[in-house]
Amino acid sequence: MSNFKAFLKRKNIEVTAKAYLLDALGAMALGLFASLLIGTIFDTIGNRLNIPMFVEFAKYCKIAAGPAMGVAIAYALHAPALVMFSAVAVGVAGNTLGGPVGVLVAVVISTELGKMVSKETQVDILVTPSVTIISGILLAMFVGPGISRFMTAFGDFIMYATNLHPFVMGIVVSVSIGMALTLPISSAAICIAIGLSGIAGGAATAGCCAQMVGFAVMSFKENRWGGLISQGIGTSMLQMPNILRHPLTWIPPILTSAITGPLATCVFHLENVPIGSGMGTCGLVGPLGVISAMPDGGSQMWWGILLICFVLPAVLTWLFGLVFRKLNWIKDGDLKLE
Repeated sequence: MSNFKAFLKRKNIEVTAKAYLLDALGAMALGLFASLLIGTIFDTIGNRLNIPMFVEFAKYCKIAAGPAMGVAIAYALHAPALVMFSAVAVGVAGNTLGGPVGVLVAVVISTELGKMVSKETQVDILVTPSVTIISGILLAMFVGPGISRFMTAFGDFIMYATNLHPFVMGIVVSVSIGMALTLPISSAAICIAIGLSGIAGGAATAGCCAQMVGFAVMSFKENRWGGLISQGIGTSMLQMPNILRHPLTWIPPILTSAITGPLATCVFHLENVPIGSGMGTCGLVGPLGVISAMPDGGSQMWWGILLICFVLPAVLTWLFGLVFRKLNWIKDGDLKLE
């Protein structure tokens, strides 16, 4: 056992929750931001301002999501060059078969296996990439169906919730889709797969905006303007490492989503299209989706967008966060992005 521990140390392999959940997950969120999410922002700019070049930029950014997450995770695990480059292929397989969760599982394990064999043979240039890529793709193929079943079950739950009273539906859909946005599962993919639209899509939008704008404003003390922008129009998934360390930091935006969801359904009657329902303020896709779904929405729609997507998530989450800080449930630095 001591020899094996010495081997792991020599290979710079740390079998800890910090390495695999905090460091790897945080890096994966950055990889997602540097590909899919920045591509979404480019796409919004290109379509709304009629700049075809930005639409073209967006297409390539979105294609690179799997590889970007794969390399980011491998980098966080201090992978040697050949292992890191091999994570590109593993990221493609993981994202195709299991989304971000598939990438996380496949790349973490295959990277550690690749590190184990790295520079252990005279044909390292063949062995290391082969072990990393083959193990990673097999893992993606193994976990992919399970992730798919979970996504289907989650989608069925959301569809069940859409049949509830609009007030209850607003709470359930808003909280559930909002949490899915922050977790390393694709809220957008779920909404598109089940065709979530109408006022249920409006509730989903409320939940996503509560998470993104809420975290952006609540963590402004720690992250300033850079954090406000990266979370507010990027992704609240950047906070996942902090949520794992300090779970209470997730409560304020969840409480906010439980309030804004029924307001969206019962007061403003906001609607959305499936592609915008699970995106929130990422690239402003959510609010723009509301406009597309309600071409004759009038002033009620505009007030709804302003309050549900921006003002209430900012104000309510900040107030809840202030109370949590007063109670010492959230401490200075708990929301700091690495």
